[in-house]
Amino acid sequence: MRQCRVTLVRRGGWSWGPDPEGLVRQLLARLPDLLAAEYSAELAGAGPDVEIAAPVTLVVRAGTLTAVPASPVVVADTPPPAPSAPEPAADPVSFAEPVAGESPQPQSIAGFFAELAERGELDPMLALLPEAARRHYVRAALEHVRADPGALPPAVVDRLRAALPGPELPEQNGTAATESTVDVTAVRPGTAVETASALPFLLAGPLARVGYLDAIGPVLAEDAPLFAAALAYKVLGPAARGWRRTEPDRRTAAAFAGLADVPDDDLAAFARRGRPALGVLDGVLALALCRGHDPAVPLLLAGAAGGLVLADAQGMFPIAWSGSPSDLLPHWEACGRPPVLVCDSPLPRRCLADLVSAGVPLITDVRPLRGDPLARLPWRTPLWTAGAVELRHAADFPGHAARLASFVRALVLERRAVPLAAAPDLERSVTLAASLGLGMIAWQLWHDRETPEPVLALSRFGDLDASVRFEAHAVRVRVPLGRRHADLLRAGLLADVPRVPWLGGRTLTFSGG
Repeated sequence: MRQCRVTLVRRGGWSWGPDPEGLVRQLLARLPDLLAAEYSAELAGAGPDVEIAAPVTLVVRAGTLTAVPASPVVVADTPPPAPSAPEPAADPVSFAEPVAGESPQPQSIAGFFAELAERGELDPMLALLPEAARRHYVRAALEHVRADPGALPPAVVDRLRAALPGPELPEQNGTAATESTVDVTAVRPGTAVETASALPFLLAGPLARVGYLDAIGPVLAEDAPLFAAALAYKVLGPAARGWRRTEPDRRTAAAFAGLADVPDDDLAAFARRGRPALGVLDGVLALALCRGHDPAVPLLLAGAAGGLVLADAQGMFPIAWSGSPSDLLPHWEACGRPPVLVCDSPLPRRCLADLVSAGVPLITDVRPLRGDPLARLPWRTPLWTAGAVELRHAADFPGHAARLASFVRALVLERRAVPLAAAPDLERSVTLAASLGLGMIAWQLWHDRETPEPVLALSRFGDLDASVRFEAHAVRVRVPLGRRHADLLRAGLLADVPRVPWLGGRTLTFSGG
């Protein structure tokens, strides 16, 4: 047997019984007998040997096991899904418990770069990083290598040095190397908190699947809880008067971050000093989205809050948010140089001309300025184009533009995570992360019924409350039973999230009640 997947499925009822882990132990203990009974004919006699190459599924009813509730038990040997395939529709409940006394050590930035190199993603990641972030963290990794020469293979060290051209400049004011961190108070084990929304906690699983949580520890260290609080604020209610939070939202953001409270001044200070780290986190998300993008699917571009948002039209996943078209060209190239639909919005001066001069094929409903190298499309609505773009994208343009405008309104204009921040970097970073998490939730739940987009998950799960209990090795989130809980469970969105960096490496678990 090369691979075996065991799934317990409960249909109906209110719980898994008094001993859920016992169900798994009983089933695993019976598995050899079940397989022997299934293949008794093939195993009888002296041969010949039989090789079974196709996946095999065994369905075992509850009556065959002792003390199992009235539900079927499915034992399946299935190959793992392809990386680009959606998550399975039914995910097993994880009963794994953290090992008592286990204290996971945070990964270093050198270890993070080493993992990227093993996966063949180091060079694409460095290409997507802003220059300030690349210089800051490549220098930090090389300093780590000087202290520990065996931390990185020589080939990786050479590639990092090649990514650091020019003289090594001193750190500028406001970076993580020159400003001290702020002391925050963590929630004590045994504390229970009633939160206004479970949505921030639901983001952790999708972000963990793309490797985002693995990058937070090395690049943010003790500032990870403050980033988590900003991420929570992005999917909670809009701030009154542009900056004032309600008490339930403050309590929810603090619980998600594992803190007793989140002072606004601490968030503003973190937004100032954490700018290099945010570039690395944005690069992780962009790399995951660019790697999975189909070049035949267009990208969407719109101006928002003094910058440009580049999004994947399929699922409305935001890839990058930057200040100029030139900053977005590496992302466009990493996506396979697809056509770009530029939506009517506040665009920087000469935005269209810069895109066309870079060779970007585009369609836009923005009336070009004199000298812009665009041609009018023979279409029923005013559209202009440059480069070789299929006319079918013109037919899809209104729907894409409407969804992108809804996204910008809900997650950029109406909700600000850190209103007191002087620079937009933290706001943009948590917007990208929250939107990716929301988009993955929407895709898992509704991609076969309607067009998924982040705003759907935000509107349908924003008022789903939760009870959170902090323990020594886990943080347990209990959401109310009902249709939404059942949908999340079937889509695999309530699976455990191990080693959450802002929770001290504890496991985030979900249950219903």
